[in-house]
Amino acid sequence: MTGLRMITRLRAEPLLNPGITTEPIEVMGIQFPNRVGLAAGLDKAGNCISALGAMGFGAIEVGTITPRAQDGNPKPRLFRIREREAIINRMGFNNPGIDAALENITLSRKGFKGVVGINIGKNKVTENSRAIDDYLECFRKAYPVADYIAVNISSPNTAGLRDLQDPEAAEQLLRRLKDEQALMHEEHGRYVPFAVKIAPDIQSGQIKGLTELFNALRMDAVIATNTTISREAVDGLPHSSENGGLSGNPLAEKSTEVIAALHGDLDSSIPIIGVGGIDSVESAAAKIAAGAKLVQVYTGLIYRGPALVRELLAASL
Repeated sequence: MTGLRMITRLRAEPLLNPGITTEPIEVMGIQFPNRVGLAAGLDKAGNCISALGAMGFGAIEVGTITPRAQDGNPKPRLFRIREREAIINRMGFNNPGIDAALENITLSRKGFKGVVGINIGKNKVTENSRAIDDYLECFRKAYPVADYIAVNISSPNTAGLRDLQDPEAAEQLLRRLKDEQALMHEEHGRYVPFAVKIAPDIQSGQIKGLTELFNALRMDAVIATNTTISREAVDGLPHSSENGGLSGNPLAEKSTEVIAALHGDLDSSIPIIGVGGIDSVESAAAKIAAGAKLVQVYTGLIYRGPALVRELLAASL
């Protein structure tokens, strides 16, 4: 990331030019240059947007960002499971806080012609009973800068955060944010959509309840999925017993199943952004076949490098 920050500051030429013509696609009322985006979690501070975008991404999602700066969980907090091209992380929303992040984003997105999403969450010290205050603060501040906002209620690395996925808690939070979105729309004269990011570990009954809620609220999009707490696919391998969220190849099938379940019940006007275990054209195509309109990569990029982005773009997904 240090090298990427240097490139961004110097306004250097792109790291690479994919040299590939892609078809734009409209999702959430936004024109995306292509279907392939970078998931939240890599650029946590918004320092490297144009450099990362030079790999060919149609969208960069920054964050997760919280109202106040926080260091995240103690190190070590990221572990590779190379045998399965997987990662376990328990980063804990380490970020500079919303004000500093927005300054970074404003500078580092210059030259990037794609879409910038800002992923928001609550601070670790904020009780769930007051979580809405953190989300509202980030939402209000991000609104004038973001192309879209992603609401993270599914990270396993902030204690209690996933409780906000329970339908009653989710309704209280998302309804307040939809109300705030309407106020911001009127105040700023532009509509900024927001998506909700969910976990892969929710049960089928809970998915049903959430899709009913998303339909009722007319959500702009759903991002599926975050990392998993399951270790079934990596059991016995080095680092598999570490606490945190598992990402990469072992997550692919579970994430795709959640996308398919959502797609079966969501109103057709609510797009799904598919993420989880995308490391090839085939795994990306599976997400789209299950119902995703866009895809995002993270762990696949760590193992495959920028060549993965070129392959996905060349496939004209």
